[in-house]
Amino acid sequence: ETTTLRRHAEANFVGKYRTWAKKNSFESMLPGDVRACKEKAEHDQEIITSHLTERKITERIVPYADSLFKQAAIEWLIATDQPIQAFKHPKFKEMIDVAARATNGV
Repeated sequence: ETTTLRRHAEANFVGKYRTWAKKNSFESMLPGDVRACKEKAEHDQEIITSHLTERKITERIVPYADSLFKQAAIEWLIATDQPIQAFKHPKFKEMIDVAARATNGV
């Protein structure tokens, strides 16, 4: 069993094994080294997590474009089951004129 061999190597040859592992660019698989590596990884994760903050999503305002307005108007017309003549109604035109004067969105 490899775990017994690793414990034996750690108990009796830890210095030689680590020297060999370092010289051969080998990651030490001794139980104590594996445990230390896992603890370090957990600690590093805790350090990173403490710096993370939740961002608030802000509403993105799309700049005005005639094509965008036309698309929105058509969708409104269909969704509210309005007749096509609604676009020519004076109150609709008045509403659009008021909205057109808005500087920071409607």
